[in-house]
Amino acid sequence: MFNNKKIFVTGGTGTFGKRFIQKVINNFNPKKVTIFSRDEHKQYEMKNSNEFKKHLKKLRFFIGDVKDNDRVNMALREGYDFVVHAAALKHIDIAEYNPFEVVKTNIFGTYNVINASMQFDVKKIIALSTDKAVSPKNLYGATKLVLEKIVNAANNYNDTSKISFSVVRYGNVMGSRGSVIPFFLKKRKTGKLPLTDLKSTRFNIETDDAVNFVIKSLKLMQGGEVFVPMMKSYRLIDLAKSISEKVKIIETGLRPGEKLHESLVSQEELLNTFEFKDFFVVAPISQYNDWNIKKFIKKNNIKSKIKQPSKEYNSFNNKSFLNKSELKQLIKKFETFE
Repeated sequence: MFNNKKIFVTGGTGTFGKRFIQKVINNFNPKKVTIFSRDEHKQYEMKNSNEFKKHLKKLRFFIGDVKDNDRVNMALREGYDFVVHAAALKHIDIAEYNPFEVVKTNIFGTYNVINASMQFDVKKIIALSTDKAVSPKNLYGATKLVLEKIVNAANNYNDTSKISFSVVRYGNVMGSRGSVIPFFLKKRKTGKLPLTDLKSTRFNIETDDAVNFVIKSLKLMQGGEVFVPMMKSYRLIDLAKSISEKVKIIETGLRPGEKLHESLVSQEELLNTFEFKDFFVVAPISQYNDWNIKKFIKKNNIKSKIKQPSKEYNSFNNKSFLNKSELKQLIKKFETFE
């Protein structure tokens, strides 16, 4: 799919962006991959790292902020086949204190990427969303809900070109910056682990799984879907005890905007959600989008059985949970964060 194609990644120096680009340049033969981000130091480090040095002829590093419409237009005007929109402000507490900046980046920045993609004839654009967009309890989740709506609504205004817009929605990436394992490993040295609620559950997805699912969604997408991977869940108390049996666990209470459990398909979405072997598709509900399940199945030559789920897909009612042995194996991967 990516051979001899041009790919544009916003937030390309982030945890997801770096791994996605690494996967694409090592496993395919793209014509060019552009890394669009606002952090010059991260771009410098990425450009000079061993895994990217040998591919510099195919990589383009572009300093810019998705909030800057002129800069986004300048970056995309060369014409690209695929856009992966991963740029976002993500920290819940920072978003609550700086709401206008988060709105400008996550909503208006997305709007700028959509407009530029339409103007310069991108073929496919996929945007990354989060479990927090489902029945949002905080500003960050609300901005991601709006992102989902405006990305998929872009298909309605697209009669004259062949560009398709879709969304991938998943939870926190295990081991990424700011995620719970590096945080717990750092706190382990103090002999105490703060846990917001002993009953909390979360979904587990690793960076490689997230990257592979985005690539899969780019292949499957028709335009207007929200793709949701099936994942295992874990109990935060089990994770804490897997970090160390000796540390004292201190229950601190849920933070403002934090949920007890993660939800990836809401009760309200069930009527337009389809369950496949290892993923869900939340179908568009717009009267202007001609998406239908038969068309989707035929396009992708899907043979596996599909059904409509009967209950909300969340980390609490999930059928599959990580046990302590599996959690300890995960933790070993991230010991270097200490």
